[in-house]
Amino acid sequence: MKYSKATNYALHTMVYLASAPAGKTIGVLPLAEFQQISPTYLSKILTKLVKAGYVESTPGVRGGYKLSKNKEDISFLHVIQAIEGNESLFQCGAGHDENAPYCMVECVMSQAEQEMEKYLQQRTIAELVEKSDERILSFVNRVAQ
Repeated sequence: MKYSKATNYALHTMVYLASAPAGKTIGVLPLAEFQQISPTYLSKILTKLVKAGYVESTPGVRGGYKLSKNKEDISFLHVIQAIEGNESLFQCGAGHDENAPYCMVECVMSQAEQEMEKYLQQRTIAELVEKSDERILSFVNRVAQ
């Protein structure tokens, strides 16, 4: 299975925001430059995270983004669903009996997906902040406002 690049950037961005000193914001430009992506693209990702309630934005010259929830309360699954949505990864498609009460393959895939979601729900952004290397911490401390 493959998640979109947006999910990759969203998870990394959440770690950077969670690594910032309490109450400090980080602008979209430094976040985009650090990840070597377009600020416009990252803004779209951040908009989804704001709408989901995990990030808040502060307008203005000294504005930027910061977490709106405790990093311990934000799971990988929360971030993934904010970007990808909640739709199942697998669905029986054309060529299969649409009127059958279930698709045997879909049952197996659904169970696997539930196990993966359970695991991702248990893993928090805070766990990665604790493991952040000096490069990340230096960046965050330099750009946080």
